[in-house]
Amino acid sequence: MPQVSAKPAQVAQGSAEDLGVMSIRLKDVVKPQVGVQGQTQAAGTPNEAGIGGFMPLVVGENSVFFADVLANANFADWGNSSSIVNAKVAGTTISTSSRLGYRWLNGDRSWMFGVNGGYDTRPMATGDADTGVAVSGQRTVFFQQAAFGLEAVNDDWSFNAYGLIPTGTTEYRLNSAYNGGALDTYGFDAGYSITPEWKLSVGYYYQNGDLNTADGSGVLGRLAYSINEGVTVGTNLSYDSAFKSRFSADIKWRFNTAGISQSEKQKKAWEKPTIKALTETAKNRDVRVNDCESGEWLAPNFFACWD
Repeated sequence: MPQVSAKPAQVAQGSAEDLGVMSIRLKDVVKPQVGVQGQTQAAGTPNEAGIGGFMPLVVGENSVFFADVLANANFADWGNSSSIVNAKVAGTTISTSSRLGYRWLNGDRSWMFGVNGGYDTRPMATGDADTGVAVSGQRTVFFQQAAFGLEAVNDDWSFNAYGLIPTGTTEYRLNSAYNGGALDTYGFDAGYSITPEWKLSVGYYYQNGDLNTADGSGVLGRLAYSINEGVTVGTNLSYDSAFKSRFSADIKWRFNTAGISQSEKQKKAWEKPTIKALTETAKNRDVRVNDCESGEWLAPNFFACWD
C-alpha cells in the first residue's frame, strides 16, 4: 500500500511542474518594457547608445503582436580606426529602428516562433580618413533600410534569420576622396545556452553593396552573459574580407514591468526562455555601411568602385 500511494504522489508532482508554464496567462506577464542599450563600433556599424521600448499591441492566449522601437545617438569612431573601412565616422547623429512583429508558442509552450519586419534610418557624419589620405568637403549623409527577421527559441537553442535591404539613395560622396554605400546583409545565427546566464552563438552572413568592394561572406561569434533578468552584456567577433576582424561589445538593460508576484513555481515558469523570448528586443537593427576610394559615377546616384 505505501508503494501504491507513493507513485501517484510523484506523478502529481510532475504534472504540477509541467502545468507551471501552461498555467501562465500571457496577458499577466507580457507587458510594455523600456530600457537603454549601447554598443561599440563593429563591421560597418557605429559606436552608439540610446533608448528602446517594447509594446505588446495584442496579447492572445498563446501569442503576441508587438511593436519594438529604438533611437540611438551615434558617436564618432575611436582613435584612428574607421568603422566603415577608410573614412572615419564623426560627430553625433540620431538613428532609429522600428519593428512590427508576431510571436507565438507551440502547443506545449516548448518553442517560441516569431516573425518581424520594419524600417531603420542612419544619418552618418564623416570626418578624416584613417589611411593618411588628406580629405576635404566632409558630408553628413542619410541611409535607410527595410528589414525582416525570423526566430525560433526553446530551452536550449535559439535560431535567427534576417535580412537588411537598403532603400532610397544607397551611395553617397562622403568627402573629396571617398564614397560610401549601405550594404545588403543576409544572415543566420544559432545560439546555445551553456547555462541559464551564459549564451554562445555563431553565425554566417552574406553582404553586398553597389560599391562592389564588400561583396562576400562573413562569420561571427557572440558570447553573452545575463547579469540579472533585465541586464545583458555581450562580446562579438566577426570576420569578412572587407572589414577583416572586428571586435565589439554591447550592453542592454530592459526594465521589467511584468509585475510578477507569484509562487516560486510560477516564477520559475516565467523565467523559461520560451516565455521570456516573447518580449525580447528584435535583433540586427543597424544600417551597415562601407566605403571605397577609387571608382567612377556610372549614373547620378550610382558610384562603382574599382578593384
